[in-house]
Amino acid sequence: MGLMRRLFHTLLLLLATVSAAEDLQLTLPPVVFATPDVEMSIYHDNVVLTQAPQDYRFEVKCALGRNEQRRWTVTPADRDVGDHPVEITVSDKTGRVLASGRSTLHVSPRNGGQSRGVRLLILGDSLTNATIYPNTIATLLSRPGNPKWVMIGTHKPSSALPTVSHEGYGGWKWSDFLTKFAPQPAIDTAGPPARKATSPFIFPDAAQKPVFDLPRYFREHADGRPPDVVTFLLGINDCFGARPDDPDPKITEVLGHAEKLLAEFRKAAPEALLAVGLTTPPNSRQAAFEANYQDKYTRWGWKRIQHRLVRRMLEQFSGREAENIHLVPTELNLDPIDGYPPNNGVHPNAAGYAQIGASFYSWLKSRW
Repeated sequence: MGLMRRLFHTLLLLLATVSAAEDLQLTLPPVVFATPDVEMSIYHDNVVLTQAPQDYRFEVKCALGRNEQRRWTVTPADRDVGDHPVEITVSDKTGRVLASGRSTLHVSPRNGGQSRGVRLLILGDSLTNATIYPNTIATLLSRPGNPKWVMIGTHKPSSALPTVSHEGYGGWKWSDFLTKFAPQPAIDTAGPPARKATSPFIFPDAAQKPVFDLPRYFREHADGRPPDVVTFLLGINDCFGARPDDPDPKITEVLGHAEKLLAEFRKAAPEALLAVGLTTPPNSRQAAFEANYQDKYTRWGWKRIQHRLVRRMLEQFSGREAENIHLVPTELNLDPIDGYPPNNGVHPNAAGYAQIGASFYSWLKSRW
Protein backbone atom coordinates (compact mmCIF):
# COMPACT_ATOMS: atom_id res chain seq x y z
CA MET A 1 0.00 0.00 0.00
CA GLY A 2 2.90 2.36 0.73
CA LEU A 3 4.27 1.89 -2.79
CA MET A 4 0.84 2.42 -4.35
CA ARG A 5 0.37 5.57 -2.31
CA ARG A 6 3.73 6.92 -3.43
CA LEU A 7 2.92 6.11 -7.06
CA PHE A 8 -0.43 7.80 -6.69
CA HIS A 9 1.15 10.95 -5.27
CA THR A 10 3.76 10.91 -8.03
CA LEU A 11 0.97 10.74 -10.62
CA LEU A 12 -0.81 13.65 -8.96
CA LEU A 13 2.42 15.66 -9.04
CA LEU A 14 2.88 14.93 -12.75
CA LEU A 15 -0.69 15.92 -13.48
CA ALA A 16 -0.23 19.14 -11.51
CA THR A 17 2.92 19.92 -13.47
CA VAL A 18 1.15 19.34 -16.80
CA SER A 19 -1.73 21.49 -15.62
CA ALA A 20 0.66 24.24 -14.57
CA ALA A 21 2.32 24.07 -17.96
CA GLU A 22 -1.00 24.45 -19.71
CA ASP A 23 -2.02 27.36 -17.46
CA LEU A 24 1.18 29.41 -17.58
CA GLN A 25 -0.11 31.36 -20.56
CA LEU A 26 3.19 33.06 -21.29
CA THR A 27 2.15 36.45 -22.67
CA LEU A 28 4.47 38.88 -24.41
CA PRO A 29 3.79 42.02 -26.45
CA PRO A 30 5.27 42.13 -29.94
CA VAL A 31 7.69 44.94 -29.00
CA VAL A 32 9.40 46.10 -25.82
CA PHE A 33 10.54 49.72 -26.07
CA ALA A 34 13.73 51.11 -24.56
CA THR A 35 15.92 54.21 -24.71
CA PRO A 36 19.57 54.85 -23.81
CA ASP A 37 20.17 55.36 -20.08
CA VAL A 38 16.58 54.42 -19.13
CA GLU A 39 16.24 51.07 -17.37
CA MET A 40 13.70 48.66 -18.87
CA SER A 41 12.79 45.26 -17.46
CA ILE A 42 10.60 42.22 -17.99
CA TYR A 43 9.49 40.86 -14.62
CA HIS A 44 8.91 37.12 -14.73
CA ASP A 45 5.75 37.27 -12.62
CA ASN A 46 4.16 39.68 -15.10
CA VAL A 47 4.33 37.42 -18.16
CA VAL A 48 2.91 34.15 -16.80
CA LEU A 49 -0.23 33.06 -14.97
CA THR A 50 0.91 31.38 -11.79
CA GLN A 51 0.80 31.93 -8.06
CA ALA A 52 4.39 30.75 -7.69
CA PRO A 53 6.75 32.20 -10.33
CA GLN A 54 9.65 31.23 -8.09
CA ASP A 55 8.91 27.57 -8.89
CA TYR A 56 9.92 28.07 -12.52
CA ARG A 57 13.11 28.88 -14.35
CA PHE A 58 13.02 31.84 -16.73
CA GLU A 59 15.67 32.15 -19.41
CA VAL A 60 15.74 35.30 -21.51
CA LYS A 61 17.96 35.29 -24.58
CA CYS A 62 18.85 38.70 -25.96
CA ALA A 63 22.06 40.31 -27.16
CA LEU A 64 21.50 42.99 -24.54
CA GLY A 65 20.61 42.96 -20.86
CA ARG A 66 21.04 40.39 -18.15
CA ASN A 67 18.97 37.78 -16.35
CA GLU A 68 18.36 38.25 -12.64
CA GLN A 69 16.41 36.23 -10.11
CA ARG A 70 13.05 37.88 -10.75
CA ARG A 71 13.53 39.73 -14.02
CA TRP A 72 15.48 40.38 -17.18
CA THR A 73 16.70 43.97 -17.29
CA VAL A 74 18.56 46.28 -19.62
CA THR A 75 19.80 49.87 -19.57
CA PRO A 76 20.78 50.45 -23.19
CA ALA A 77 23.66 52.59 -24.41
CA ASP A 78 23.73 54.70 -27.56
CA ARG A 79 25.52 51.91 -29.44
CA ASP A 80 22.52 49.63 -28.81
CA VAL A 81 20.02 51.59 -30.91
CA GLY A 82 18.05 49.24 -33.16
CA ASP A 83 16.04 46.03 -32.91
CA HIS A 84 17.14 43.02 -30.87
CA PRO A 85 15.29 39.67 -30.78
CA VAL A 86 14.13 38.51 -27.36
CA GLU A 87 13.25 34.91 -26.55
CA ILE A 88 11.87 33.78 -23.20
CA THR A 89 11.79 30.15 -22.14
CA VAL A 90 10.04 28.93 -18.99
CA SER A 91 11.05 25.57 -17.53
CA ASP A 92 10.21 23.56 -14.46
CA LYS A 93 12.84 22.73 -11.85
CA THR A 94 13.91 19.64 -13.80
CA GLY A 95 14.68 21.77 -16.86
CA ARG A 96 11.65 20.63 -18.87
CA VAL A 97 10.50 23.49 -21.12
CA LEU A 98 6.89 24.43 -20.40
CA ALA A 99 6.45 27.60 -22.46
CA SER A 100 8.38 29.89 -24.76
CA GLY A 101 7.75 33.14 -26.55
CA ARG A 102 9.40 35.84 -28.62
CA SER A 103 9.38 39.60 -28.75
CA THR A 104 11.61 42.39 -30.04
CA LEU A 105 13.54 44.91 -27.99
CA HIS A 106 13.44 48.23 -29.83
CA VAL A 107 16.02 50.78 -28.62
CA SER A 108 15.30 54.30 -29.86
CA PRO A 109 17.93 57.01 -30.38
CA ARG A 110 18.54 59.35 -27.48
CA ASN A 111 17.90 62.38 -29.72
CA GLY A 112 14.84 61.01 -31.49
CA GLY A 113 12.33 63.77 -32.18
CA GLN A 114 14.49 66.60 -30.88
CA SER A 115 13.52 68.85 -33.79
CA ARG A 116 9.81 68.24 -33.27
CA GLY A 117 7.11 69.56 -31.00
CA VAL A 118 4.66 67.28 -29.20
CA ARG A 119 1.37 67.98 -27.46
CA LEU A 120 0.58 65.19 -25.02
CA LEU A 121 -2.75 64.31 -23.40
CA ILE A 122 -2.70 61.66 -20.64
CA LEU A 123 -5.90 59.82 -19.64
CA GLY A 124 -6.35 57.37 -16.81
CA ASP A 125 -7.68 56.39 -13.43
CA SER A 126 -6.20 56.70 -9.93
CA LEU A 127 -2.79 55.55 -11.17
CA THR A 128 -2.75 58.66 -13.36
CA ASN A 129 -4.37 60.83 -10.70
CA ALA A 130 -1.39 60.06 -8.42
CA THR A 131 0.56 62.06 -11.08
CA ILE A 132 3.90 60.35 -10.40
CA TYR A 133 4.18 58.64 -13.77
CA PRO A 134 3.12 61.81 -15.68
CA ASN A 135 5.81 63.61 -13.69
CA THR A 136 8.30 60.92 -14.75
CA ILE A 137 7.34 61.35 -18.41
CA ALA A 138 7.83 65.10 -18.05
CA THR A 139 11.22 64.67 -16.37
CA LEU A 140 12.46 62.28 -19.05
CA LEU A 141 11.13 64.47 -21.86
CA SER A 142 13.08 67.37 -20.35
CA ARG A 143 16.40 65.61 -20.93
CA PRO A 144 18.59 66.84 -23.81
CA GLY A 145 17.70 65.36 -27.20
CA ASN A 146 13.95 65.49 -26.80
CA PRO A 147 11.28 67.48 -28.62
CA LYS A 148 9.69 70.60 -27.29
CA TRP A 149 6.62 69.39 -25.47
CA VAL A 150 3.52 70.48 -23.62
CA MET A 151 0.96 68.52 -21.64
CA ILE A 152 -2.74 69.16 -22.17
CA GLY A 153 -5.21 68.67 -19.35
CA THR A 154 -7.61 70.34 -16.94
CA HIS A 155 -6.50 68.33 -13.91
CA LYS A 156 -3.42 69.56 -12.08
CA PRO A 157 -3.10 67.94 -8.63
CA SER A 158 -0.86 69.54 -6.03
CA SER A 159 1.76 66.83 -6.67
CA ALA A 160 2.07 67.78 -10.36
CA LEU A 161 5.25 69.40 -11.61
CA PRO A 162 4.71 72.92 -12.97
CA THR A 163 4.55 71.66 -16.56
CA VAL A 164 2.34 68.63 -15.84
CA SER A 165 -1.41 68.29 -16.28
CA HIS A 166 -3.63 65.39 -17.34
CA GLU A 167 -7.10 63.83 -17.23
CA GLY A 168 -6.69 61.11 -14.62
CA TYR A 169 -9.29 60.48 -11.91
CA GLY A 170 -9.61 57.94 -9.13
CA GLY A 171 -12.04 55.12 -9.79
CA TRP A 172 -12.57 55.95 -13.46
CA LYS A 173 -13.25 53.53 -16.30
CA TRP A 174 -13.06 53.70 -20.09
CA SER A 175 -16.82 54.34 -20.17
CA ASP A 176 -16.63 57.25 -17.72
CA PHE A 177 -14.83 59.44 -20.23
CA LEU A 178 -17.70 58.79 -22.65
CA THR A 179 -20.72 59.09 -20.37
CA LYS A 180 -20.00 60.45 -16.89
CA PHE A 181 -22.00 63.62 -16.36
CA ALA A 182 -23.64 65.55 -13.54
CA PRO A 183 -25.34 68.89 -14.24
CA GLN A 184 -23.69 71.82 -12.53
CA PRO A 185 -25.48 73.24 -9.52
CA ALA A 186 -27.23 76.51 -10.26
CA ILE A 187 -24.93 78.35 -7.84
CA ASP A 188 -21.88 77.27 -9.83
CA THR A 189 -22.97 77.89 -13.40
CA ALA A 190 -19.79 79.82 -14.21
CA GLY A 191 -17.37 77.20 -12.91
CA PRO A 192 -16.12 73.93 -14.39
CA PRO A 193 -18.10 70.74 -13.77
CA ALA A 194 -16.90 68.61 -10.88
CA ARG A 195 -14.25 66.38 -12.32
CA LYS A 196 -15.23 63.35 -10.23
CA ALA A 197 -18.79 63.69 -11.51
CA THR A 198 -18.34 64.77 -15.10
CA SER A 199 -16.04 63.76 -17.94
CA PRO A 200 -13.80 66.60 -19.09
CA PHE A 201 -15.00 65.81 -22.62
CA ILE A 202 -18.72 66.19 -21.84
CA PHE A 203 -20.43 69.58 -21.78
CA PRO A 204 -24.00 70.51 -20.89
CA ASP A 205 -26.15 71.94 -23.65
CA ALA A 206 -28.75 74.64 -23.11
CA ALA A 207 -31.07 72.10 -21.51
CA GLN A 208 -28.30 70.74 -19.28
CA LYS A 209 -28.16 67.55 -21.35
CA PRO A 210 -24.72 65.93 -21.76
CA VAL A 211 -22.89 66.31 -25.07
CA PHE A 212 -19.60 64.52 -25.74
CA ASP A 213 -17.56 67.13 -27.59
CA LEU A 214 -13.83 66.64 -28.07
CA PRO A 215 -13.52 69.57 -30.52
CA ARG A 216 -14.94 71.86 -27.83
CA TYR A 217 -12.50 70.44 -25.28
CA PHE A 218 -9.64 71.20 -27.67
CA ARG A 219 -10.94 74.73 -28.25
CA GLU A 220 -11.38 75.54 -24.58
CA HIS A 221 -8.50 73.65 -22.97
CA ALA A 222 -5.89 73.03 -25.69
CA ASP A 223 -5.60 76.33 -27.55
CA GLY A 224 -7.86 74.98 -30.26
CA ARG A 225 -5.36 72.33 -31.36
CA PRO A 226 -5.73 68.56 -31.02
CA PRO A 227 -2.98 66.65 -29.20
CA ASP A 228 -0.25 64.83 -31.10
CA VAL A 229 -0.27 61.93 -28.64
CA VAL A 230 -2.97 60.61 -26.32
CA THR A 231 -2.11 57.94 -23.75
CA PHE A 232 -4.62 55.71 -21.98
CA LEU A 233 -4.01 53.68 -18.82
CA LEU A 234 -7.28 52.11 -17.73
CA GLY A 235 -8.86 48.75 -17.02
CA ILE A 236 -8.48 48.14 -13.29
CA ASN A 237 -11.78 49.69 -12.23
CA ASP A 238 -13.49 48.34 -15.36
CA CYS A 239 -12.64 44.71 -14.65
CA PHE A 240 -11.81 44.45 -10.94
CA GLY A 241 -15.21 43.00 -10.12
CA ALA A 242 -15.25 40.49 -13.00
CA ARG A 243 -15.50 36.79 -12.26
CA PRO A 244 -11.93 35.42 -12.02
CA ASP A 245 -13.09 32.08 -13.45
CA ASP A 246 -14.87 33.72 -16.39
CA PRO A 247 -13.79 37.33 -16.94
CA ASP A 248 -14.40 37.37 -20.70
CA PRO A 249 -17.97 38.76 -20.68
CA LYS A 250 -16.89 41.79 -18.66
CA ILE A 251 -13.67 42.20 -20.68
CA THR A 252 -15.64 42.10 -23.95
CA GLU A 253 -17.91 44.85 -22.63
CA VAL A 254 -14.95 46.96 -21.52
CA LEU A 255 -13.10 46.59 -24.80
CA GLY A 256 -16.24 47.83 -26.51
CA HIS A 257 -16.09 51.01 -24.42
CA ALA A 258 -12.39 51.35 -25.25
CA GLU A 259 -13.11 51.08 -28.96
CA LYS A 260 -15.75 53.79 -28.71
CA LEU A 261 -13.43 56.20 -26.91
CA LEU A 262 -10.59 55.52 -29.33
CA ALA A 263 -12.97 56.04 -32.26
CA GLU A 264 -14.00 59.44 -30.87
CA PHE A 265 -10.37 60.50 -30.67
CA ARG A 266 -9.64 59.17 -34.16
CA LYS A 267 -12.52 61.27 -35.47
CA ALA A 268 -11.65 64.47 -33.58
CA ALA A 269 -7.85 64.15 -33.78
CA PRO A 270 -7.16 61.93 -36.81
CA GLU A 271 -3.40 62.56 -36.78
CA ALA A 272 -2.92 61.84 -33.08
CA LEU A 273 -1.09 58.72 -31.91
CA LEU A 274 -3.32 56.80 -29.49
CA ALA A 275 -1.19 54.84 -27.02
CA VAL A 276 -3.03 52.16 -25.03
CA GLY A 277 -1.15 51.05 -21.94
CA LEU A 278 -1.58 47.38 -21.06
CA THR A 279 -3.30 47.14 -17.67
CA THR A 280 -0.74 46.87 -14.90
CA PRO A 281 -0.21 43.73 -12.78
CA PRO A 282 -1.05 43.41 -9.09
CA ASN A 283 1.13 43.64 -6.03
CA SER A 284 2.62 40.20 -5.45
CA ARG A 285 1.49 40.20 -1.78
CA GLN A 286 -1.86 38.73 -0.83
CA ALA A 287 -1.54 40.69 2.43
CA ALA A 288 -1.85 43.91 0.41
CA PHE A 289 -5.23 42.78 -0.92
CA GLU A 290 -6.33 41.78 2.57
CA ALA A 291 -5.39 45.25 3.80
CA ASN A 292 -7.50 46.89 1.07
CA TYR A 293 -10.38 44.48 0.52
CA GLN A 294 -10.39 42.00 3.41
CA ASP A 295 -11.87 38.79 1.98
CA LYS A 296 -13.82 40.34 -0.88
CA TYR A 297 -11.04 40.37 -3.49
CA THR A 298 -7.86 38.33 -3.65
CA ARG A 299 -4.54 38.80 -5.33
CA TRP A 300 -4.93 35.57 -7.32
CA GLY A 301 -8.42 36.54 -8.40
CA TRP A 302 -7.28 39.89 -9.79
CA LYS A 303 -4.14 38.35 -11.28
CA ARG A 304 -6.28 35.96 -13.33
CA ILE A 305 -8.51 38.79 -14.52
CA GLN A 306 -5.62 41.15 -15.29
CA HIS A 307 -3.65 38.50 -17.17
CA ARG A 308 -6.66 37.63 -19.29
CA LEU A 309 -7.37 41.32 -19.89
CA VAL A 310 -3.82 41.86 -21.16
CA ARG A 311 -4.15 38.90 -23.52
CA ARG A 312 -7.44 40.24 -24.85
CA MET A 313 -6.00 43.75 -25.26
CA LEU A 314 -3.12 42.30 -27.27
CA GLU A 315 -5.62 40.47 -29.49
CA GLN A 316 -7.80 43.57 -29.85
CA PHE A 317 -5.24 46.29 -30.47
CA SER A 318 -2.10 44.68 -31.91
CA GLY A 319 -1.27 45.48 -35.53
CA ARG A 320 -3.43 48.60 -35.72
CA GLU A 321 -0.69 51.17 -36.15
CA ALA A 322 -2.23 52.18 -39.50
CA GLU A 323 -5.19 53.40 -37.43
CA ASN A 324 -2.77 55.28 -35.14
CA ILE A 325 -3.55 52.82 -32.33
CA HIS A 326 -0.45 51.62 -30.48
CA LEU A 327 0.17 49.32 -27.52
CA VAL A 328 2.53 50.24 -24.68
CA PRO A 329 3.74 47.29 -22.54
CA THR A 330 3.25 49.07 -19.22
CA GLU A 331 2.53 45.69 -17.60
CA LEU A 332 6.08 44.35 -18.11
CA ASN A 333 8.28 46.98 -16.50
CA LEU A 334 6.54 47.18 -13.10
CA ASP A 335 8.17 45.36 -10.21
CA PRO A 336 5.35 43.44 -8.44
CA ILE A 337 7.36 43.41 -5.20
CA ASP A 338 9.61 46.46 -4.88
CA GLY A 339 7.34 48.57 -7.09
CA TYR A 340 4.48 48.37 -4.57
CA PRO A 341 3.97 49.28 -0.93
CA PRO A 342 3.21 46.33 1.35
CA ASN A 343 -0.38 47.46 1.96
CA ASN A 344 -1.85 48.30 -1.46
CA GLY A 345 -2.95 45.75 -4.02
CA VAL A 346 -3.07 47.81 -7.23
CA HIS A 347 -1.44 51.19 -6.58
CA PRO A 348 2.36 51.22 -6.99
CA ASN A 349 4.84 53.12 -4.88
CA ALA A 350 6.97 55.92 -6.33
CA ALA A 351 9.45 53.46 -7.85
CA GLY A 352 6.67 51.48 -9.55
CA TYR A 353 5.00 54.59 -10.93
CA ALA A 354 8.36 55.72 -12.32
CA GLN A 355 8.63 52.38 -14.15
CA ILE A 356 5.25 53.03 -15.79
CA GLY A 357 6.44 56.48 -16.83
CA ALA A 358 9.62 55.02 -18.32
CA SER A 359 7.54 52.60 -20.40
CA PHE A 360 5.41 55.38 -21.85
CA TYR A 361 8.46 57.56 -22.49
CA SER A 362 10.38 54.80 -24.26
CA TRP A 363 7.38 54.05 -26.47
CA LEU A 364 7.03 57.75 -27.28
CA LYS A 365 10.69 57.96 -28.33
CA SER A 366 10.12 55.10 -30.77
CA ARG A 367 7.67 57.17 -32.79
CA TRP A 368 10.36 59.45 -34.29
